[in-house]
Amino acid sequence: MRKWLAVAICLGLLSAWGTVPVLAQDTLRVGIILPLTGAKAKFGEIEKLSFDMALKEINDAGGINGKKLEFLYEDDTGRPEVARSAAEKLINKDKVLMLGGGYGSSETFAIAGVAQQNRMPFLVNTGSDDKITEQNWDYVFRLNPPVSEYPKALESFLTEVVKPKTVAILYENTNFGSSGAKEFKQICERLGLEVVVEEGYEHGGVDFKPILVKVKDKNPDLIYMISYVMDAALLMRQSMELRIQPKLFVGGGAGFTLPEFPKNAGKAAEKVFSATLWYQTLQYPGAMDYYNKFVETYKKDTEYHGAEAYAAAYVIADALKRAKSTGPDDIRKALSETDMMTVFGPVKFISYDKKTNQNRLPTYLVQWIDGRLELVWPKDLATKPYVYPIDWQAEWK
Repeated sequence: MRKWLAVAICLGLLSAWGTVPVLAQDTLRVGIILPLTGAKAKFGEIEKLSFDMALKEINDAGGINGKKLEFLYEDDTGRPEVARSAAEKLINKDKVLMLGGGYGSSETFAIAGVAQQNRMPFLVNTGSDDKITEQNWDYVFRLNPPVSEYPKALESFLTEVVKPKTVAILYENTNFGSSGAKEFKQICERLGLEVVVEEGYEHGGVDFKPILVKVKDKNPDLIYMISYVMDAALLMRQSMELRIQPKLFVGGGAGFTLPEFPKNAGKAAEKVFSATLWYQTLQYPGAMDYYNKFVETYKKDTEYHGAEAYAAAYVIADALKRAKSTGPDDIRKALSETDMMTVFGPVKFISYDKKTNQNRLPTYLVQWIDGRLELVWPKDLATKPYVYPIDWQAEWK
């Protein structure tokens, strides 16, 4: 009888140890969910490379209180149902301490729902639909600005420089695109601008000309587009083919700032503006160092998506260092008390408007000039003067 009791006790102890493997490990595991394949893979790639770079730096500097930090990556393929399954796997099978990543807004919203349901801290670094931080979810935190705030710098540029009267808004039919279009339309109404075309489209199309013909017929002063990279390039190429010539084309971030945009759009990318959330010359400690190291390491440029991921890695490390334990409630509390500077800017999670656990940052305006993405607004931060007015015939000849 005593023998069976001893065996039962040993099995019970093994079972208990199995439920909290992280306490016995030398690594602290965090799940990172990104689109590593599919239409959004270029965004996932630049973010994963930045996460990897930051991870090496963190571990080379001693890790987390003497333990190594480990990122377990899952590919959401750009689909919400896959993102949901990835989050469930990381939480229930891999027993990660917290979640990070989140690129596409639809996928990020799905991950956030799983995180909240499982009381698992989740730091969003890119998914920007406003509603992600408008659910009163106390386990979900967002480092990046919501999509409603992307056009803030553009708004002042329009009122001070361009002074348009009519606008066309084109957007991808996703959470990100629909939310961004709705918010920009409200800005137009506030500024007294007439929205003459407002059209959504399904991503991955090969012919946007039926929509663009409608735009050409209305001849708007401004065309504002919320698109991922392949759609952004195709929209601009076909606008050039149709000789649509507004006062300016502006992208709502996303695909218009990636290095792949001018590669795919060719000369149609030249002089196109875009909202952006970051630029390497901003006076944030380490911003230019991050940019230079990324270029040196990977032999290609980076931009705001990469900076978001790199900064998020350091926020994750900072919260884990300060947490009283590896339990989710202590990590959530540490995240809520975050107050630090990163290459992406200051990070402090606050509540405002309908949002909770939302970091608040300024936004900027960039323009493709001579094949390079330049910061052009606000003027006092510009790396080059903006080009306006624009002679599209000269640019496209």
